[in-house]
Amino acid sequence: MPMLIVQNLSGRKIPVAPGQTLLGAIQEQHIDWMHACGGKGRCTTCRIIVQQGLDNFGPLTEAELRYRAKGRLKNNERLTCQCTLAHGNATVKVPDQTKLPHLAYSS
Repeated sequence: MPMLIVQNLSGRKIPVAPGQTLLGAIQEQHIDWMHACGGKGRCTTCRIIVQQGLDNFGPLTEAELRYRAKGRLKNNERLTCQCTLAHGNATVKVPDQTKLPHLAYSS
């Protein structure tokens, strides 16, 4: 099973089931994660910065393509509520703008 490794949450490893969104996998592990629109792809608050393994993600969704076209989602960013890990692991980090104040983030 592919693993999502969140670098700035002390390297936390999150298993991602086939077809499962990253947000779903994160919530399954009881980790608080910013997602202002409720995980519907209507904002970018759940985004991640991909450090390694960008090729292991499934294809961009319509919502992600829309935000890329508007310049609100960089080439190395994905929306956790929309994307899946097709194969292999990925190392990501939470952007400073969407860190939750009650969580302890590492560098």
